[in-house]
Amino acid sequence: MQPQWDDLRIFLAVAREESLSAAGRRLNVDPATVSRRISRLEEAFATPLFVKSPTGYALTDAGQRLMGHAVRIEQSLELAAEELSGDPGGLSGQIRIGAPDGCANYLLPQVCNRIARANPDLEIQIVALPRVFSLSKREADMVVAVSPPSAGRLTVQKITDYKLHLAGSRGYLDQAPPLAGLDDLKRHQIVGYIADMIFDKELDYLSGIGVEMPVIASNSVSVQINCVRIGGGLGIVHDFSIPFNEGVCKVLEAEFSLTRSFYLVRHQDDKKLERLNRFSEALCEGIREEVTRLEALA
Repeated sequence: MQPQWDDLRIFLAVAREESLSAAGRRLNVDPATVSRRISRLEEAFATPLFVKSPTGYALTDAGQRLMGHAVRIEQSLELAAEELSGDPGGLSGQIRIGAPDGCANYLLPQVCNRIARANPDLEIQIVALPRVFSLSKREADMVVAVSPPSAGRLTVQKITDYKLHLAGSRGYLDQAPPLAGLDDLKRHQIVGYIADMIFDKELDYLSGIGVEMPVIASNSVSVQINCVRIGGGLGIVHDFSIPFNEGVCKVLEAEFSLTRSFYLVRHQDDKKLERLNRFSEALCEGIREEVTRLEALA
């Protein structure tokens, strides 16, 4: 029996979601049907494709090999649909973007809103997580990253640089010890990342000012700046986030500043899809414009 595309589509969903129920929700299919289709595929190939692990369904070696073929079939069908539609007009369908939560909270809402308004048939999903995304599992169609990956069949495009500074709330600064230089930071409460949850070396900000243990720590940029906003201490924050947080202002600008970059990461094979190319171009242009606009207001 030859495997059918519908079965491979379900196989891909289970591989990406690592759960029968989550795959069913993604495809609007009940879990029993998902399980039956996976069993049918395993019978067709005469080998197990998944093993049940403590965290869900994990691919076997055979499943890993099938994954590559199934993804290429999926991409070929997407390319065929795009070419046969012959529609050079607006974008349509669903596009999912993965991004670190700073970018997802303070840049992507405005950028994606403009793209969505120009393309009424397009559904944009923003997945904001403080970790690295897996493009091979299709957790996202594309990812905004803070450093370029060095492995995998990926294309990487630098989007823009952005700046970070030390900042505090006016309320905190009014009652805190004097702050004339970096040496004074040892007398202040510091807000920052949880050290063992920093998923990218580019996010290790505090080592630049000699702080090893923040008083308040979080793996979320949004939580950190909220702590700064309510007077919890000083933190290193994105300049583009400051206009959204009334009362937060930069300090010691002449003594300390960081420059980091955003990169757009995509599947190498997706470069054939004009739909994603056009969306990527609009996304990168929008992020560049929004960073420039917000940093001017900070």
